[in-house]
Order: sequence, then structure tokens, then C-alpha cells
Amino acid sequence: QVRLVESGGGLVQVGGSLRLSCAASVRTINEYATGWFRQAPGKEREFVSSFSADATSGDYADSVKGRFIISGDRVNTVYLQMDSLRPEDSAIYYCALSRKIDPVGASDFHVWGQGTQVIVSS
Repeated sequence: QVRLVESGGGLVQVGGSLRLSCAASVRTINEYATGWFRQAPGKEREFVSSFSADATSGDYADSVKGRFIISGDRVNTVYLQMDSLRPEDSAIYYCALSRKIDPVGASDFHVWGQGTQVIVSS
């Protein structure tokens, strides 16, 4: 019933920036923890970032700390600001929602978007 739509992906050069958006068909995104995951060709889906319910904290994979920032309007949209992009950041990025206040893995997320592709070229 709940749907997520990602946008903002595209082609960017090394060192560039993108901001991904995820629009959710919910009354208030404050009910959920939000997360971003990514999957590159031939690789497994990996955790990128998450934002706890009630926006108490944000978590990041070590590979993106200091470069990516998760945020939201606390109504129905979550963002992922990506700076200093590297070729290894190239992947399809997915947003997801969880009813757990502090999810620890992909299995804790129950709603997923269709993904938006990010390509970082050198």
C-alpha cells in the first residue's frame, strides 16, 4: 500500500555531487525509520545510510561517512545528499522504510522503492 519513488540519480563526474529524493505515500514519514541502500552490477545490495524514526539519529556506512548526508522533511520525503562522489559509488540506489525505531539491516525494512541509478565517471 505504501509506495516509494526515488529520483535524482544520473551521471556525474568524480568529485561531483547529487541529491537523491524519495517520495513516500504516507501521512507522515516520522512514523518510520528511513534508509538508503545501493546495488552495483554483480554485487549484493549494501547499506548506505539510515535515519531513525522521529529523526533522532542518522547512520552511515563507513564508505560514505563524511561524504553523504541523509535528511528529510519529516512529512513524506527523504533525501540523500552525496558529495565527493567516487566511481565505486556507482549503483542503483533504493530508499526504504522501516517501522523499527532503529533498524540494523535490510531485513528490518518492509517498503522499498524502485531505485534510481547513479553513475560516477572518471
